[in-house]
Parts: sequence; structure tokens; C-alpha cells
Amino acid sequence: MSDEKYKAKLDQVKGSLKEGLGKVTGDKKVEIEGLVDKTLAKGREIVDDIKEGSEGAVDSIKKALDKKK
Repeated sequence: MSDEKYKAKLDQVKGSLKEGLGKVTGDKKVEIEGLVDKTLAKGREIVDDIKEGSEGAVDSIKKALDKKK
């Protein structure tokens, strides 16, 4: 797991905890902030997944082209 993906997962947990705290205390602002934090972190995780996937695809293409030479 990359450092970015690890940080994104950690931020998702923090966002979930913050969202839960807001629900328990009835503080809608904290609840929404937690939801936003969690959602943004999930987006960063998805971007990292795409980045890793595209790097893998580029490596595969390079290997395939090298074999044809």
C-alpha cells in the first residue's frame, strides 16, 4: 500500500469518527465536516488507485513493445 493510500485510509477513519461524534452529540456541523473529510479522503484513495493502475498499464505496454524488438 502506498503512503498516499495509507494516509487516505487514515483520513477516512478520522472523518468517520468525526461524523459519528457529530451524530452522537447532535452537532450537525461536526457531523457534516466528518462526512466531507471522509469523502475527500475516499476521493484521494481512488485517485491513487487510478495512478497505480495506469503506471502498471504503462509498464505492461513497455514490456510488450520490448518483446517485439
